[in-house]
Amino acid sequence: MNQKQNGWILYSIAAAFFWGVWGVIAKLISDDISPFANHFLFTVGMLLTLPFVIKKCVAVKPDMKGIIWGLLAGLLAVAGNIAVYKSFSTGGMAAIVIPVTNLYPMITIVIAISFLKEKLNWINVIGILLAIPAVIILSGESLLFDNPAAFFEKFTLNSWLIFAIVALFFWGVFSAAQKVTTNYISTEWSYASFIVSSFLITVVFWVLGFIDFGFTAKTFSLGTLAGALNGLGVLASFAAYNAEGKASKVTTIAGSLQPVFTIFLAYIFLSEKLTVIELGGIAIAIIAALALSYEKQKVLPLATVKNI
Repeated sequence: MNQKQNGWILYSIAAAFFWGVWGVIAKLISDDISPFANHFLFTVGMLLTLPFVIKKCVAVKPDMKGIIWGLLAGLLAVAGNIAVYKSFSTGGMAAIVIPVTNLYPMITIVIAISFLKEKLNWINVIGILLAIPAVIILSGESLLFDNPAAFFEKFTLNSWLIFAIVALFFWGVFSAAQKVTTNYISTEWSYASFIVSSFLITVVFWVLGFIDFGFTAKTFSLGTLAGALNGLGVLASFAAYNAEGKASKVTTIAGSLQPVFTIFLAYIFLSEKLTVIELGGIAIAIIAALALSYEKQKVLPLATVKNI
């Protein structure tokens, strides 16, 4: 494959990297602010990334269908974030909530195959089957492996589990909506519409009094940086979809490689230890990404080959 055909893979890995770095920084402030204040900082950070896309947005008039889908994508992403918060606030254990919600690419895959008519080869299918355990292993919560009986004993249908499943659904649909957005408008306009959606939701949270602005300057700086990195991850994922990347592949590659980057960076900068289980999960995630990136070579007609 040539570089142009490989573009979506590189953008998918870039998205995983930005989200992986975001994961490390988010750990530093996760206990200091509410998800509503976190969304405010996330939006501020994304606004700082607008210079990357504003020039191309001004030069091209967008299709309103794409703008609407971009706004919807932003709404779905925030709804998923709030659902996770509600899951934790109603008694959800991180050991169950995180592994469950991290499986959102499975929702995207179902939508991509059923409604977007995407097709996968058998090597891609193997990649997906490997990505599922990799995501669970790299979720950062090991109760499923340390004490499986306790994990499934607590895995009962109640309000916090329903919220976790809602988050799983919203995030999965969000990724599919990103792909549809790029069918109508450019990467830059897709990202700009996503930012507008996030900004409007922030205004609603502020009017309703949900945002507590009593955070420190350090939290503001780190939160804004995390928001910018998260935003760049969204921008890279839009670019992957716009480069003809399939939703089923882009989402799964980015979703499985994101914790790989987070774990390595946490090991380097936060002195966190790497466990045998995590090393195994990293190896599986990399193999899954390679399998998902595989595309069968198209056989050109003989006449076409002679003309090249």
